[in-house]
Amino acid sequence: MKIVESKQNALSFTPVTVLLIGIVFFIGCATPVGVTKLDPKTVQRTLTANVLSNGKVSPFTSQILNRFGLSEEFQHAPEKVIAGIHNGFSSDPEPDRLFVLAELSFYHASQSSDRQYFLAAACYAYAFLYPSDTKAAPASIDPRYRTAVDLYNRSIAEGLMSSDGAEVMLRAGAYKLPFGTLNLYLNQSEFQWGDYRLGHFKQAAELGVRGLRNRYRWPGIGAPLTAAIEPLPGVDNPAYSLVMPNIKVPVTIFLRLEDVAAGIRSGTIRGHLDLHTIEKSTTVSINGSQIPLEQELSSALAYTLDGSDIYSLELKGLFSGDFSLPIKNVARFRDDLFFMTPYVPGRIPVVLIHGTASSPARWAEMVNELQNDRTLWGRYQFWLFSYNSGNPIVYSGGILADALRSVVAKVDPGGKDPALRKMVVIGHSQGGLLTRLMVTDSGTLFWDNMSRIPFEQIKAAPETKNIIQRSMFFTPLPFVKHVVFIATPHQGSFISANWIGQLVGKFISLPGKVLSPVQEVLVQNPQALAFRSMKDIPTSTQNMDPNNQFIKSLAAMPIAPGAIAHSIIAVENPDDPKKEWNDGVVAYSSAHLEGVASELIVHSGHSTQSEPRTIEEVRRILLENLK
Repeated sequence: MKIVESKQNALSFTPVTVLLIGIVFFIGCATPVGVTKLDPKTVQRTLTANVLSNGKVSPFTSQILNRFGLSEEFQHAPEKVIAGIHNGFSSDPEPDRLFVLAELSFYHASQSSDRQYFLAAACYAYAFLYPSDTKAAPASIDPRYRTAVDLYNRSIAEGLMSSDGAEVMLRAGAYKLPFGTLNLYLNQSEFQWGDYRLGHFKQAAELGVRGLRNRYRWPGIGAPLTAAIEPLPGVDNPAYSLVMPNIKVPVTIFLRLEDVAAGIRSGTIRGHLDLHTIEKSTTVSINGSQIPLEQELSSALAYTLDGSDIYSLELKGLFSGDFSLPIKNVARFRDDLFFMTPYVPGRIPVVLIHGTASSPARWAEMVNELQNDRTLWGRYQFWLFSYNSGNPIVYSGGILADALRSVVAKVDPGGKDPALRKMVVIGHSQGGLLTRLMVTDSGTLFWDNMSRIPFEQIKAAPETKNIIQRSMFFTPLPFVKHVVFIATPHQGSFISANWIGQLVGKFISLPGKVLSPVQEVLVQNPQALAFRSMKDIPTSTQNMDPNNQFIKSLAAMPIAPGAIAHSIIAVENPDDPKKEWNDGVVAYSSAHLEGVASELIVHSGHSTQSEPRTIEEVRRILLENLK
């Protein structure tokens, strides 16, 4: 009996005990509604996230789903929820529903690979962004505005993707939508790009860019793509004649929808697909306003150079004077000059000339920065010169001078474009010496250095005399107004003078176009030349020996009046005494040139053309040239 009473006492609770237990319980547990301290960055990421950035719908769309209890249903029946909102299930204003439909459609398309929902997302986003009643358009401060633009841009490209996902297919026709049909029209003439037809379109958003310091995207409306080019037979447009044949062209597609809100309600939408290239248009007119087009130049540049043989051929261009890229077998490219974009009247040419054992590809970093500068855009066009860097410098310089004269005459035969007469030539290392020849009056000095008799008395075939005259006699090109020397050995390179340069020189073979004329002159004019053997013909590395007569003669020649020169000089260790300054290849004392308009010292090695400070100095010079 006592034992039973003891158990009953143990299980009994007094009112005070119950109260104490309740207090402990409530103190130890969180309230149903409250706050948790978070890192502000986490909150910001949560507030700005959307289906494009993290694969989840934005807070705004999530709010609508939660408000109507559709979140869980959307997970297992997304098409039913989208159809319900489309048919007016939500009582929210139409703009709100359109945004939600655009994001939900994109999300479902991404999960299911059903491309009709991508096209539906584009239609919903367009209706949200550009309603017929412009007063109903979202404000630019509305975060949904930029998200809707991105949804529209991505959805066009994704909706028109091929079944294997390899290319964006730009074709007219009737495209199925979840709620009806999109009748798509396009103008085939927009696919013609001068001498070429654009094709094999790739979505820029799917291209990762490597090797460039910055990837630039110009924000706007439309889907940025890259296009390959195919020559059109029987078409001859001088403006496009020297465009690199393997170039990838940045283009933007814009889907213009007619009365899209009514089309969404009726189930039939009409749209016209416009194809824009950046040199022709950077904006599009929508509801009477000019809206910027989204552009991607960096990905097109990187795609052009991806897997290019030009990098592996740089040393071949040094050691073999007869070596040439397959492109040079095409008549239009035999001037060794290439355009990055079609020639456009009113844009000043910037000619970039690479150095020894290099190639035009080494200008990629500078081109990427300068062509994406919005202040410079539309004011300049970039040309590239390629040459065999082991050949005698005067020989390469003669080819460059002829190429520039030929191209200027070809694209502007009437001399009506004043921008061509403000040309800027920029050379790195040996390319700087070629640049200097463009603004130099050599008189007969180069010829006098190698011959005992006047040139007019030489016996040789006309073609031979033309090659010699082109290589030995330079006059300033009147259309070259600015020159920029980058790490240029005006008085030679100490590398060329030491055992490394001498060893390299032994492996350089000169081209038949140099050897044959010299051989002819030696045979027909035994006493004419200062050297007796073909082995005495100097290579470029020998030309850059500080003791070589060529470099001494060129260093003594002044820059032509009317041409403005600038120097960018690389110094590896600027803390060293100034007399010891060098970039590992060229001494400061050799790169320094008296009388230039500006000189900038850059803490860098010899390959300074890719350094940010060097590029910024070139940008400053180009801006100055515009004045």
